[in-house]
Amino acid sequence: MTDPSKNYVNGEWVTSETGETAEVTNPANPSEVVATYQKSNENDAAAAVDAAVAAEDEWRNTPGPERGRILREAGTLLAQRKDELTDILIAEEGKARPEAAGEVQRAIDIFHYFSTKAADLGGARKGASGPNTNLYTRQEPVGVAALITPWNYPIAIPAWKLAPALAAGNTVVLKPASIAPGVVVEIARALDEAGLPDGVLNVVTGPGSSVGSEFIANEGTDLVSFTGSSQVGEMVYEQATDAGKRVQTELGGKNPTLVADSADPAEAADIVANGGFGTTGQSCTACSRAIVHEDVYDDFVAELVDRAKSLDVGPGTDHEMGPQVSESELSSTLEYIDIAEGEGATLVAGGGVPEGEEVETGHFVEPTVFTDVDPDMRIAQEEVFGPVIAVIEVSDFDEGLAVANDVDYGLSASVVTDDHTEANRFVDEVEAGVVKVNDKTTGLELHVPFGGFKRSSSETWREQGDAGLDFYTIEKTVYDNY
Repeated sequence: MTDPSKNYVNGEWVTSETGETAEVTNPANPSEVVATYQKSNENDAAAAVDAAVAAEDEWRNTPGPERGRILREAGTLLAQRKDELTDILIAEEGKARPEAAGEVQRAIDIFHYFSTKAADLGGARKGASGPNTNLYTRQEPVGVAALITPWNYPIAIPAWKLAPALAAGNTVVLKPASIAPGVVVEIARALDEAGLPDGVLNVVTGPGSSVGSEFIANEGTDLVSFTGSSQVGEMVYEQATDAGKRVQTELGGKNPTLVADSADPAEAADIVANGGFGTTGQSCTACSRAIVHEDVYDDFVAELVDRAKSLDVGPGTDHEMGPQVSESELSSTLEYIDIAEGEGATLVAGGGVPEGEEVETGHFVEPTVFTDVDPDMRIAQEEVFGPVIAVIEVSDFDEGLAVANDVDYGLSASVVTDDHTEANRFVDEVEAGVVKVNDKTTGLELHVPFGGFKRSSSETWREQGDAGLDFYTIEKTVYDNY
């Protein structure tokens, strides 16, 4: 065991005033404590906000290219430590090694991408109606950004919030997920070594009920970005907007893949399995509904069951699918499996805890497939957040579209078809913020907008790319008469 990790506040590594710490355990072996972090309170969070407020003027007046240099150097430091960061992510969150390494690389790429964007920020010159007016706009930072990030992508999501916030000239307070904060601490370490001024980034670990709530309520914060469950996110949105703050939330999903009658069943099963079982189903964009035309239904189900049964489940260090992140997440998934059986769905693959010495103590669950699912069943309506796919049979494309849209969420959706007209209709008519053709619902490019419809998002601002920078900047219009 190493010494407890400290909070990063005003350029220093400090302990919480509570004197309390919290242990993080390995989800593949819960008896193994992998790290210990500060269990901070409201006063710790308030001190971090004070530091960010004090650093505002210096950072907003730092030239964009210099801000970009610091981000680029931090990305380079993260790249040099990629193997170490991957190991931390696997130990705390449980992802399979290829997934964990890919996520760390995504964070590195995000820092390098926004390092170049920092130099481009400024504004635009516009034509004026009079001859003696210089008319232009300026992009300016909003102020202090409060970032609250989840456990399921513990380095990628903090990176895609933090990098544009810093590139735009905002200072930041960040609360990582309590069960997987280690890689965020390492981001802070890299930025510190890269020369980030004191107080520009402040990382405080601890419960959302104390640290997160203080970040949202504190008068010193100006904007809030939250990723997590829809239930919590809606409370965050209400609290932040009541306080007059700019806010974005990215929340849950119940993501469909529509398999048309022209689809190849084997190809479609690969796409659905990758989208539904990848990252142990613990992605907000994971495919949890396969909506399948009756003409290919039986063949598709047989192919999908084969993929579910062939997946190698075990510790993320050397297996294809790792554990769920915690006992509570595993219990929730197993509860939904019981609910689905109770409602009359047919279990055709998985449905329980795998057997074997390597998996007997961890939070493991089998890749699970249900057929004979009615669109109104809870397994077809509610987010499970585990490797569970509900297969729904439909008679034609119109019915499939209607079923795809008949949920409270609208984050990601895909269609598998050889008919371009159907593909275009799906893109036009599906209610989702991310739409894919002949591809899995998971997986995002870092330079294009990301966000959802309905209960999947506040629908206020998008993340990533130029859209991400829009959230962290405010525009000023200047009429310069001479």
